[in-house]
Amino acid sequence: MTPTTLPATDLRLVVGYDGSPPASRALDAAVNLLQGRTGQIEVVYVAHMPSMAALSPGAVAELETDFDDVEQELRTMAGEQLRGREERWDFRRRQGLIAEELIAAGRNLGAAHPDATIAIVVGSSSLVTHRIVGSVAVSLARHSPVPLVVVP
Repeated sequence: MTPTTLPATDLRLVVGYDGSPPASRALDAAVNLLQGRTGQIEVVYVAHMPSMAALSPGAVAELETDFDDVEQELRTMAGEQLRGREERWDFRRRQGLIAEELIAAGRNLGAAHPDATIAIVVGSSSLVTHRIVGSVAVSLARHSPVPLVVVP
């Protein structure tokens, strides 16, 4: 999909962001997609808590503190990457399964901006194991109710 194939209406982009090189490429792609359009980029970090940690209250508290630290670090990284290139962005942290939470973020934006075009932008995984067991991008491709852009 090229930027010229999207409508010139209000464009709301959900970008899955974890600070990795694929996530950074996805954020760059979102900036390019938004050029010349009204809209906003919603940078979304999904904190995923392993099920084993949910059994221990102490582990949950420690992970929550870690998630807070990671959130602040990722917010800063995204801000630095976007500085001087795009000012129409926001950062959100969600918790749960990554693909499900990105879809939920897209649905929330759609409900809040019913006349906008909503799309999810993610980087592709280069991990070999994801070719076997699946990746966030594959799960989104199967389940996303909104357009999906997977950036190589």
